[in-house]
Amino acid sequence: MTKRRTPSQWQSLVEQQAQSGQSVPKFCSEQSISSASFYKWRQRLGASGLSAASQSTPSFIDLSTLSSDHAQQSETDKPWHIVLSLGNGVELRLSQH
Repeated sequence: MTKRRTPSQWQSLVEQQAQSGQSVPKFCSEQSISSASFYKWRQRLGASGLSAASQSTPSFIDLSTLSSDHAQQSETDKPWHIVLSLGNGVELRLSQH
């Protein structure tokens, strides 16, 4: 008998797999779930707002190298502006004046 999972349970599984670093087949085997169902739900949830963090490889930006206090920066350097789109219309704006 197959176990029925809610969309939130599938979202949790998709996020766990993304963070685990395991291949989908290996993760599904360990969780005793069908790979086909996993792929179907991952696609379905991706279209409905699965967090961007879990869909892509995280990266790091060292903003200290952009600081006006940095000793090697000249007076002609322009201020910087960064906009992070977090989804659902939410944006995080960072800037230096």
